[in-house]
Amino acid sequence: MLAFFNVLALSFFINLTYSQTTKCQNRAGGGNADWAILYKAPGQATGKIIEATDAARDWQDGAQPLNNNAQHSFATALQHVVGDNQNVKFLAYNNAPPGVPSIKTKSNSKGIIILSIAPATDSAAWIVHTVPGFPAAKTGYNWPLAENARGHLLICLTISESQINAIAASLLLVQPVIYYNDIPKTETAGMPYFNKLADGKISTLPPFTSRQTIRTQDPRNPVTVHIYSKSESSKYEIYRKVIVKVLKKTIKVWSRRDSKLKGDYRGSQRHI
Repeated sequence: MLAFFNVLALSFFINLTYSQTTKCQNRAGGGNADWAILYKAPGQATGKIIEATDAARDWQDGAQPLNNNAQHSFATALQHVVGDNQNVKFLAYNNAPPGVPSIKTKSNSKGIIILSIAPATDSAAWIVHTVPGFPAAKTGYNWPLAENARGHLLICLTISESQINAIAASLLLVQPVIYYNDIPKTETAGMPYFNKLADGKISTLPPFTSRQTIRTQDPRNPVTVHIYSKSESSKYEIYRKVIVKVLKKTIKVWSRRDSKLKGDYRGSQRHI
């Protein structure tokens, strides 16, 4: 009988640990990944994914259509954004927030910062995406089917909580529309930029461009990520004036608006 209870306790612990998803997920949503990138072309329901656990590091077909609420990378990564877990908290931002028909904003940024508040746990993820009205907080997974007609990109990075402040510093410049935040201040006491972001304290003083650097959490092979951002006060065209100079590479940029690169990319359903 004692052995039975030991097994039961171990099983409960494993299930509880697994249920607290605050990391990126592999292609099928069945295990943690250091990072994952999914591109869905216009007219597709599934898309292509590349993620850290794939030894070939090559693009694969998505495991499920994005409107499925399970068994694919981003459905699992978002399960405690669309559902509830007392140890998982998050901040979500979107210039077209779920359930809001129209909003005036200076930003087109979309993403979620997710972290665990479980004791002795350092687990977090940052998801950046292009999908308007997604994901709705705490109301179940609901991919907007109308967005299947458009191309979309979703990027997930598994990070340590110490990286969140640098992410917040970059977001302050782009003035995101925060539509949900339940991250307690006790978790962010040493994160001044995050607290400014959560409180809506947007800087109006220079500098108007920023480069922040973060690293993914994999202790063996972390990925260094550079984040470039600029405020609307900056007249810089960020691709030509900033990114090309840093990369020292030729890049190609597509715009649905016109053939000219501008310092302002805002507009209805205009993604670059």
